[in-house]
Amino acid sequence: MTSDTKFMKRALTLARKGIGMTSPNPAVGCIIVNNGMVVGEGWHKKAGGPHAEVHALEMAGDAARDAEIFVTLEPCCHSGKTPPCSDALIKAGVRRVVAGMRDPNPHVNGGGLLALESAGITTSCGVLEEECRAINLPFIKYVTTAMPYVTYKSAMTLDGNIATITGESRWVSCEKSRKQVHLMRSHMDAVMVGVDTIIADNPQLTVRHVRGKDPLRVIVDTRLRTPKSVTILNGELSAKTIIATAESNTDVHRPYLEQGATIVVCDEYDGRVSMKDLLQKLGEMGVQSILLEGGSHLAGNMLQQGLIDELVFFVAPKIIGSNGFAPFTLQGITSMAHAIKLNFTDIRRIGSDIVVTARPEPLCSPA
Repeated sequence: MTSDTKFMKRALTLARKGIGMTSPNPAVGCIIVNNGMVVGEGWHKKAGGPHAEVHALEMAGDAARDAEIFVTLEPCCHSGKTPPCSDALIKAGVRRVVAGMRDPNPHVNGGGLLALESAGITTSCGVLEEECRAINLPFIKYVTTAMPYVTYKSAMTLDGNIATITGESRWVSCEKSRKQVHLMRSHMDAVMVGVDTIIADNPQLTVRHVRGKDPLRVIVDTRLRTPKSVTILNGELSAKTIIATAESNTDVHRPYLEQGATIVVCDEYDGRVSMKDLLQKLGEMGVQSILLEGGSHLAGNMLQQGLIDELVFFVAPKIIGSNGFAPFTLQGITSMAHAIKLNFTDIRRIGSDIVVTARPEPLCSPA
């Protein structure tokens, strides 16, 4: 392992501390090394606050002069809520900057490294690039497409069921898996479910069992069937609840608005809320990441439209047979040639369950 790789690994460890806290900004970690010794380190802790480089420079003080910087993302070169990090590094007199990846933000995109090089600072980019990209996939998609990154999660039995024939799903997965789901929620800007899930389960869709912020809650409800009495429309939860609908009658909206919810009227596609239109509207609201938690019609609709970026399955060592419910309701798949193909990206154990993470292959027209 080269020293560049070793220090970038440490910077990545720091960056991960900010996941879920920095949106709409990326999670970034930074290490300052002088004569082989770490003299400063930092990470971006929250949106609007100092960036990772600034925290590291404050810790290093005068030791930053002639030092090497290892940062997971190219230093910014534009002013937002904070001044450019490239200027701070130049002022500190650093000798070399190693970036894990170029910043895809059009306001940066190589400009930060160019500013450093113009000031006589040696730069390199691409150390552990895949790992650096992996921690900021929602940010990367959002700044390049203005669309949120959608992660689908499901707990299922080994034979692929998410509930029994009676609809019972508590609990398919083990306690450690459920805790992991709450951690996933805390990392997301929003959690999304269909109205049938709201009616059947009356979920809170909050973060519990772990420390973290509650995401926005998005209910996809084409005809506004959400009962006014459900948990997420009462008390403080309602203020962070969005109902996406194709119903344009403002009289029907009023009771939900009076309870504090937000109504987003979307185009209609094939008799349902157009999910592409909804994702575009959520992107305009600044939502970068969404955890899609069901139900099967909503998940199947989004999967077949190519609107899911990542899937996480918590597979329990249980079997309930052919009378259960599948995670996806899909249309028109009559042969394996038309199956939606996935690429596994991670498989691991958690408690008694297996967690499988995958990404869909790009959709193509059937042969």
